[in-house]
Amino acid sequence: MASETSEQFVKIINEPLKSKNPLIIEGFPGIGLVGNITCQHIIEELGMKYMGSIDSKYFPPLAVLFNGIVYMPVRIYEAPEKEIVVIISDIPIHPSASYDISKVLIDWMQSINAKNIVSIAGIATTTGERRVFGGATSVELLEKIKDKTEIFQVGTISGISGSIMTECYLRGLPAISLLGETPGPNPDPRAAVQVITVLNKIYHMVIDTEKLLGQADQIELELSKLADQVKTTESAAPPRKEFPMYG
Repeated sequence: MASETSEQFVKIINEPLKSKNPLIIEGFPGIGLVGNITCQHIIEELGMKYMGSIDSKYFPPLAVLFNGIVYMPVRIYEAPEKEIVVIISDIPIHPSASYDISKVLIDWMQSINAKNIVSIAGIATTTGERRVFGGATSVELLEKIKDKTEIFQVGTISGISGSIMTECYLRGLPAISLLGETPGPNPDPRAAVQVITVLNKIYHMVIDTEKLLGQADQIELELSKLADQVKTTESAAPPRKEFPMYG
C-alpha cells in the first residue's frame, strides 16, 4: 500500500511570482500574534499583491471575510519591485500538522529560489520590555543580526515557526528567527513594531510603523478572538518541561 505524502495533505496554489530571489517573511499566529500583526502591516505598507494561498486538510473548516469577500486563511503576497514575499495566516496551525506543512512550505520556498527566510513569532516574558530576540541557521547569519537583536541563547521555538526553522537548518537554507518580546498571549502590536524596526535595520528596508502604533488599541481588540484560538490550539499540544516554549 502506497504511503501518504505531505503534498497530499498540503497544497500551495499561486500565480507565477516575478521575484527572482525573494526575501520571504512568514508570520503565523502565536504568542502575542506578533508574526501575524507584523506581516499584515508589511503587506499594507508595501501595497503587496495577493498571489496565492496554502490549503490543507489540517486547517479548520472556515472562510475568512474581508469587506464581504472570501479569502483563504493562509495567503501569499508579493512586492516584486522589492523582491519580498510574505506568507500570512489568520488561523493557528495545530502542532501535529506543523511538520507536514513546513516541509511542503520549504519545498516551495526552494522552488522559487528564496534568498533569505525570516520566521517571525513572539516570546512571552515578565520583564515589561519589548526587545527582539534573534536566532539563525548559520554562524554567518547570526553575525549579521547579533548587533540588532538580543541573541536567543537557550530555549525552544514551538509550532509552525519552530518547524520552519528546523527544516531550513536541515536543508542548509539561510533563515533567521525574530521573536518579539511580549508580556503575554494577548495581541501585541507594540511588539510587532519592534520586530519591524529590526527588519528595517537588517534588510535596509523603510517600513513605517506610525500607523501601526496609532491603531494598536483597535488591533488588540479586533484580534482578541484569534489570540484565544491560539491559546486553545497550543494547549492541545503535549507540554515540554525541559525548556520554555516560544511561538
